[in-house]
Amino acid sequence: MKYRYLSDCHTHSDCSPDASDPTMMLCECACRLGLYALTITDHCECNVYREEEYDRSVRQSYFEARKASAVFHGRLHVRAGIELGQPMQNIEAAEDILDACDFDFTLASVHNVQGMPDFYELDYSQVDLTKTLHQYFDEILETIEWGKFDSLAHLTYPWRYIVGEHGLAIDDVQLSGRIDEVLTALIKNGKALEVNTSGLRQKLGETMPNLQIVKRYYELGGKLVTLGSDAHRWPDVGAGMEEGMKLIRQAGFTHFALYSHHEPKLLPIE
Repeated sequence: MKYRYLSDCHTHSDCSPDASDPTMMLCECACRLGLYALTITDHCECNVYREEEYDRSVRQSYFEARKASAVFHGRLHVRAGIELGQPMQNIEAAEDILDACDFDFTLASVHNVQGMPDFYELDYSQVDLTKTLHQYFDEILETIEWGKFDSLAHLTYPWRYIVGEHGLAIDDVQLSGRIDEVLTALIKNGKALEVNTSGLRQKLGETMPNLQIVKRYYELGGKLVTLGSDAHRWPDVGAGMEEGMKLIRQAGFTHFALYSHHEPKLLPIE
């Protein structure tokens, strides 16, 4: 590995319903790659918290991460995290699971706006795209104001499907004001911006968000950035991390954040 402190802070074990490999396997892979740290951030989709038994699977994820931390002590820094999806759609569920486990790191994300399916399931011939994206940014802003998280995951998640999978155009200029609102809110509330590298191995072909947005975050005064592969299987652990480090350096950053007990430790990009 080119970088000394390469850390993957967004990964999913088989405690997530859409992932396939156990935490121990992810950690072993990270060790073989020479990663400095790995954070397990299994899904908790708050809008279907009880229905899909996330109250049970997330607790199991936390237990597995803590067990792995002990097993890999001295070889890999293993952190216990969570990806809170749609916390504003069920705040009670979000706060219930955060109170139940002593996580190191909480990612917040929005995979679908209130009353609509996930962006990957949307029939884009039947939706007002501009209206839907404004609703998405509204929910992101509500989440930031709520504030019970550390880093905002894959800000441009809808682009993965709208642009990458369906080849539709998004007017980035028209939405630049909304993106600035989000970036400014993150800075004001002391929250990190995630650079999610999964887009590099998908049709989108770029990180989420891309260099332009990460650079804008830095220009506005952003200081906290995290990196994550969003791996859902062991071969993707650490994928795109070197490219991500290069990108955040291009954006102006000299350090990135690794969280422990919700406290960011700034590690140099070296």
